Amino acid sequence: MEPNGSQLRRREGLREEQEKGAGGEGNIKAHRAPDLVQWTRHVEAVKTQFLEQAQRQLAELLDQAMWEAVQAYPQQDRSSTAPNTTNKTRELPHVKRKVFISRKSLLDELMEVQHFRTIYHMFIAGLCVLIISTLAIDLIDEGRLMLEFDLLIFSFGQLPLALMTWVPMFLSTLLVPYQTLRLWARPSTGGTWMLGAGLGCALLAAHGAMLCILPVHVAVKHQLPPASKCVLVFEQVRFLMKSYSFLRETVPGILCVRGKSISAPSFSSYLYFLFCPTLIYREAYPRTPTIRWSYVAKNFAQALGCVLYACFILARLCVPVFANMSREPFSTRALLLSILHATGPGIFMLLLIFFAFLHCWLNAFAEMLRFGDRMFYRDWWNSTSFSNYYRTWNVVVHDWLYSYVYQDGLWLLGMRARKVAMLGVFLVSAVVHEYIFCFVLGFFYPVMLMQFLVVGGLLNFTMNDRHTGPAWNVLMWTLLFLGQGIQVSLYCQEWYARRHCPLPQTTFWGLVTPRSWSCHS
Repeated sequence: MEPNGSQLRRREGLREEQEKGAGGEGNIKAHRAPDLVQWTRHVEAVKTQFLEQAQRQLAELLDQAMWEAVQAYPQQDRSSTAPNTTNKTRELPHVKRKVFISRKSLLDELMEVQHFRTIYHMFIAGLCVLIISTLAIDLIDEGRLMLEFDLLIFSFGQLPLALMTWVPMFLSTLLVPYQTLRLWARPSTGGTWMLGAGLGCALLAAHGAMLCILPVHVAVKHQLPPASKCVLVFEQVRFLMKSYSFLRETVPGILCVRGKSISAPSFSSYLYFLFCPTLIYREAYPRTPTIRWSYVAKNFAQALGCVLYACFILARLCVPVFANMSREPFSTRALLLSILHATGPGIFMLLLIFFAFLHCWLNAFAEMLRFGDRMFYRDWWNSTSFSNYYRTWNVVVHDWLYSYVYQDGLWLLGMRARKVAMLGVFLVSAVVHEYIFCFVLGFFYPVMLMQFLVVGGLLNFTMNDRHTGPAWNVLMWTLLFLGQGIQVSLYCQEWYARRHCPLPQTTFWGLVTPRSWSCHS
């Protein structure tokens, strides 16, 4: 049956509407194409942020779950396996032990995001601009390029002597704690064990005395410059902390089964511990399958770049300001201006120290040793409280203080003495930080002690984890800027004051009294 005229007109109208609709839809798709691209990019960015946050939270949950699983394990089963495990510690109530898992450093994860890599590129550009400006100023003022590295050469002077001093320190740490443990692990037969235990204690006392005296003697006798002193004091503190951790983790388990057949940890595990980037001893750590030598070279190159960056900052922003400040009469106005001027260089030095040591240096050694757990720090820059900042700035040292000062303090004093144990952590940390500054700079000026113990302790209890929000993060960064400015300003003034106004006669009070308060030569 053929269609009539009205049906044909109706079909033609429908066909025209469909063609118009198809054309309109094409125009809409053409207009929406850029919006679709932007939306896709936005979804990719959100996905990346979500995955990063989920990975960090999942790692924390797994840490907590593993610790709870260890605590839930039957006590009798754990004690019955002690003779077969050499690194079992004496079980303490409510003690959370460090759990090592394979994970990348946070900055390595963030560097995979293009936006964060741009910030990193800005720091490199800043270094390039600083170098170019230095060369341009030399060319304009002197008429020639003067690549002066006087500050760098001075700071690392007598470095071979410092490295030679490191050798006996390392050998003592390598042999004495391990041999002491072997003496204490011998079976108890009459007075033999007591003789071995006494000999072990004597060896440990000699080891501690050597680590404490030798670096100080070499630094004072030969007047080592600051960077060479840094090598000695950091290695001194590291060897002492590693020795204590090794004995603290192994001796309780051995003493609990004394009289039975037990073997000490393998020497290779102890040797590995001395070089791996952690201060908590375990007989085994998670390991990566391969070594990326390009990654190692990149981190060492970045660490060297940070050293050069720091030298440029000190030479261009600090030395011209503070070199002659001690020659002028003291005034509150000059002091405040110097502190405010030093906030920029101070915060730059803080960031450079963090990136060079806690990221580049530790990751380079972790990669060479295939050490799997790279969580040397957390996102301290997002902290809204100083209590969180102290926990996340240097996880390597925090783990040691938490395990052997805070938790052992709770074990000795009781679970109600949390604030006392926390004050103990601040006291130990402040004293060690002040000792490092005193060792490196060659004088006693307790700026770090007061900032860390008094100001830091108060901020830890007042700016606690209950405070959240962007305003508290801004406040934390403001206080960090001011704190770094105070440190750089006061220490630089004291450094030059002791060179412009030497003591006619060396006395104890002359050594411990700040020279910058009275030097106006």
